[in-house]
Amino acid sequence: MTQLSSVVPAAHPNTTISTAAMSTSTAPTIKKKPISWVNLAIGAAIQTFEVSTLGQPFEVVKTHMAANRADGLVTSMKKLYARGGVPAFWQGLIPWAWIEASTKGGVLLFASSEIEYQSQSRFGVSPALSGLLGGVGGGLAQAYTTMGFCTFMKTVEVTRHKNPTGQNLSTWAVAADVWRKEGIRGLNKGVSAVAVRQMTNWGSRFGISRLTERILKGEDKSRKLSTSERILASVVGGALACWNQPIEVIRVEMQSALKNPDRPAKLNIWTTAKYIYKNNGLLGFYRGVVPRMGLGVYLTVCMVFGGDQVKAYFAENQK
Repeated sequence: MTQLSSVVPAAHPNTTISTAAMSTSTAPTIKKKPISWVNLAIGAAIQTFEVSTLGQPFEVVKTHMAANRADGLVTSMKKLYARGGVPAFWQGLIPWAWIEASTKGGVLLFASSEIEYQSQSRFGVSPALSGLLGGVGGGLAQAYTTMGFCTFMKTVEVTRHKNPTGQNLSTWAVAADVWRKEGIRGLNKGVSAVAVRQMTNWGSRFGISRLTERILKGEDKSRKLSTSERILASVVGGALACWNQPIEVIRVEMQSALKNPDRPAKLNIWTTAKYIYKNNGLLGFYRGVVPRMGLGVYLTVCMVFGGDQVKAYFAENQK
């Protein structure tokens, strides 16, 4: 991982800052190193690790609660277990979560890195604000590459009817059926909500995490944070980024395979929000927020803290 000058707080691992001697008044010059394919591979590997461990169970419980808004946390877990035992908590992992994870991590790191560099070098914005902008842009890039159809199919797997004791259609057969009936637009149903969620997700996570790092440094902005402080900053960023749970509930409803005669035939963000409010009130928009906070903390620690640590390891060994 590229080291930053001690003159200003750390902004992003792909950004370096060099300064003239302390006795001069020359303004800092921000330089960007070439994009590292190793970093892109690291991003994909970290995301795949995250989703294959605790990430997917958090995702499945969150999705169930957002789609079945009358179910509490305990009830949701009982219903999921009855649906297929322990493996039911990893529904949609193969291949959709793996496809999404192996691509979106690299997309996020590439896009957010470029945006953070451009925002600082061209417009002189602060590291915290550039982190927020990088997260927004990275999340938007994620949504319109592979996340649209992967998120849709993961939600379908959690919400479609399954017979616990009988034969069920394979996930490939379900995807093929959607393709035959609705084409590429059907597989990307709800992608607009995915885009809004990802923009606000990573914008908040990166921005809040970087701001927390600056607060922890106190007056000594050149001080290197300890491992526990880096983890704390990542946890705070992941937890507070869940303020946008309403758009996540809207996203799940737009992509849900549950049959409800009262649901509008053609859903967009606005009509879905009206439908949720009519049936569940304001609290309906916050169903599933607890497992989502767990997911947010775990994912952010993996990407913001774990990503930096792994990149630092590879950078040190490449010297």
